[in-house]
Amino acid sequence: MEFEHRVKGVIKAIPRGKVATYVQVAALAGNHRAARQVVRILHASSHKDRLPWHRVINSRGGISLGRGRGFEEQRRLLLQEGVDVSRSGRIALEEFQWELEGPRSRAAAKFLRELNRHTPNARGL
Repeated sequence: MEFEHRVKGVIKAIPRGKVATYVQVAALAGNHRAARQVVRILHASSHKDRLPWHRVINSRGGISLGRGRGFEEQRRLLLQEGVDVSRSGRIALEEFQWELEGPRSRAAAKFLRELNRHTPNARGL
């Protein structure tokens, strides 16, 4: 549950107009090898916990959902936030990947440090 709580906190901290990879979310939550757990947590909790699930993509910079409603919904939500998404679901990570730098991300970095400080066994930032 600790890791799940941290994952949800990381996902909630991803700013509008930015994306993070499953591996990046797992690493920021304290376990860089738990990308599959991030997928499971998103699948089980994204709507219930109002997570901005659409901001999490694969490490190749693409939407992982297969063609269809989920793919189109994720693409539409990202486009609404100003993220350029190709028709095939590709996103330029060098431009849109969330980095813990800059004024908007400093608050997120502070939040993540606090989250890790107050969560036992967290491998901090």
